[in-house]
Amino acid sequence: MYAIIQTGGKQYKVENGDEVWVEKLNAGEGSEVSFNVLLLSDDSGVKVGKPLVEGVKAKARVVEHGKGKKVVVFKYKPKKNYRKKQGHRQPYTRVEVISIG
Repeated sequence: MYAIIQTGGKQYKVENGDEVWVEKLNAGEGSEVSFNVLLLSDDSGVKVGKPLVEGVKAKARVVEHGKGKKVVVFKYKPKKNYRKKQGHRQPYTRVEVISIG
């Protein structure tokens, strides 16, 4: 059984026991969060929501918060002596899917 969930403007394919890195959530480590389900596939077939599957939620536990790898942003304009170097680390939350349904 798997489901397509939506959080942080992105969609993720998850199964029970999966660990997923999602956009940062406002929840403490060890707390439980639930996600909207857009598509559900199980033994009885595939259920597609319009836009959400009615009465189905995916529950997950927050494992940790962190930051991704550094991305270097470098801008420059030739012959103008303009150089700008910037770094960015995207915050994320790692969650473990407990149940779907």
